[in-house]
Amino acid sequence: MRASGFPKIMYGGDYNPEQFPRDIWDEDMRLFQMAGIDIATLNVFSWSLNQPDENTYRFDWLDDMMDKLHANGVRVCLGTSTAAHPAWMARKYPDVLTVTGDGKKRKYGRRHNSCPSSPTFRHYAGIMAGKLAERYKDHPALLLWHVNNEIGIRCHCDNCEQAFRQWLKRRYGSLEKLNQAWYTKFWGHTFYDWEEIVIPSGLSEGLSGGNSDQTAFQGITLDFFRFNSDSWLECYLIEYRAIKEIIPDAIVTTNFQGNGTYKPLDYFKWAPYLDIAALDIYPENHTPESYMALRYDLMRGIKDGAPFMLMEQSPSVINWKSVNPMKRPGVMRIRSYQAISRGAESIMFFQLRRSLGAYEKFHGAVIDHAGHENTRVFRECAQLGSELKELGSLLLHSQTRSRIGILFDWENWWAVELGGGPSAYMKYLDQIQKYYDALYVNHYSVDLLHVNSDFDAYDILLAPMLYMVKPGLAEKLEKYVENGGTWVTTFYSGIVNESDLVTPGGYPGELRKLLGIWVEEIDAMFPDQRNTMLMQQKLGPLEDAYECGLVCEVVHPEGADTMAVFGSDFYKGSPALTRNRYGKGVAWYAATDPSREFMEIWLKQLCDSKGIEPIAAAPPGIEVTCREKGGSRFTFIMNHSDERLSIHTGEQEQKELLTGISVQGEVQLEPKQVMILHSHGAAN
Repeated sequence: MRASGFPKIMYGGDYNPEQFPRDIWDEDMRLFQMAGIDIATLNVFSWSLNQPDENTYRFDWLDDMMDKLHANGVRVCLGTSTAAHPAWMARKYPDVLTVTGDGKKRKYGRRHNSCPSSPTFRHYAGIMAGKLAERYKDHPALLLWHVNNEIGIRCHCDNCEQAFRQWLKRRYGSLEKLNQAWYTKFWGHTFYDWEEIVIPSGLSEGLSGGNSDQTAFQGITLDFFRFNSDSWLECYLIEYRAIKEIIPDAIVTTNFQGNGTYKPLDYFKWAPYLDIAALDIYPENHTPESYMALRYDLMRGIKDGAPFMLMEQSPSVINWKSVNPMKRPGVMRIRSYQAISRGAESIMFFQLRRSLGAYEKFHGAVIDHAGHENTRVFRECAQLGSELKELGSLLLHSQTRSRIGILFDWENWWAVELGGGPSAYMKYLDQIQKYYDALYVNHYSVDLLHVNSDFDAYDILLAPMLYMVKPGLAEKLEKYVENGGTWVTTFYSGIVNESDLVTPGGYPGELRKLLGIWVEEIDAMFPDQRNTMLMQQKLGPLEDAYECGLVCEVVHPEGADTMAVFGSDFYKGSPALTRNRYGKGVAWYAATDPSREFMEIWLKQLCDSKGIEPIAAAPPGIEVTCREKGGSRFTFIMNHSDERLSIHTGEQEQKELLTGISVQGEVQLEPKQVMILHSHGAAN
């Protein structure tokens, strides 16, 4: 696990001084100091400014700003400027322009308009990254590098199609293996030449009303998704390596979009090439706190527990929804501390000064259009900046200790939702969130894991909707349970292999022995339909019956214990929840989607059985997390509600870091109040 190399939790955000006259720059420096800003991301969208034509490069504005920021004690997260290619490039080399799924070649405009397979884009992006690294390698303001920006658009152009064919040759080696993996004998689609293969698009065979990324051959679509993620990783690596060749110890990253769960990119494959993971998160006012918590835990999990960067959030409003309300007082601050409590080592905004024109001129900023410090948002930002300065390096490199893991797999996510299954309402991310929520509400610490993670480090492992079983995963899970682990999975698991081919012999395929069941049928339910789970064995405080829905599977035990059965329909009395003892451990299977009430009690009972205690007992509205470092324990208590709430902090006296006072026993938290309790000794 690599340390970030930061001197403290960095505080700042995207800064675009090139958009403003230079006489404003000095005023910005004054305001930055007032707000506690100590890092600025520069040069993210400045390619056209830095390279006005094919042969001319000029960085005079950037030289001046780097020097000015350094003189005012602000470090730089230096963008490579490749997030939007220049107009001259699109005009002279149209291969940089993307093609949509319905075959339309985009013209120059907006951003995310570069093709990942374009030789022109790759060539000039690499040159730009190298020139910037050479120029600023010794600049004292430089702290880290920001490659491109929110990477990930899909392109369907001829260059991508050719690159896709080459990618497939490397993956399969022969057309015989490819045809087997894609099951192309269905509908007579056998390929006899690599040139016959086309990218999935609305021009070939769209599915579900002409979906431009999908075909009736899920294997083709799945590989296209893999190819797209890999193609953008190759583009990132061109810039990454250009920087590393000149500055071997540079900290290089890129910012993930989609609030950290951006579907088109498999972040786990990117992890080895990120010196620190980074995400942008833009929750709405009504977004549940658990939604953000999961995504922070996922960012931490991408690098196996290493800290991450919150690269972008808004200090107040966003501007791309139909209605864009402002964050209420205290919300920005408490959500920032939520990120820190789960591993963030930077709190950064888009943007530091509000743009005067174009698409994001009404997006929130630390410095508003008013241009001064006399605004509510600025005062709140300045308060947070002052607190982070006071905290210094105390929280850096502290880690979360978790005995519970949730398996998260992008390729499984893609495959689950490619169509043809029991229900379009089965959403992988929804199921991950639901199981996470059941633990979050009870204040359990959770890690998000990938298939290559060390499962043995966890007492409980959950894998909702493990539809795709990759090579070796079933054996790894068997060993985990055999050695004493508790594993939980759900309906629609063990169905296919990594090519989305059904595993013959009955569901749940390779997981059948471990789970001790056979699934005969899967019954899909409409959103307003419900069935009932009737408990057959006593499990702690669980009641006799709970609602369930979405799907109900017809399950036959093959050694597993029936813990609950369905209460209605022709499969009434068949297992809805099973438990199979395997070696020293147990494997659970939920053959339906239980109510949230059931899941909260059930998972708590599983935690109790393993001796896993919640971080604290707290009322709804309060979030409690814990990080540890060198014998020190930092307990974050955050009142997200609009009411005064109380919590028992324990009998041991602890120092509250934001106020400096000592607390113990019952304490009152005002709405949106944050407490960070510092104590010594490891968690239970």
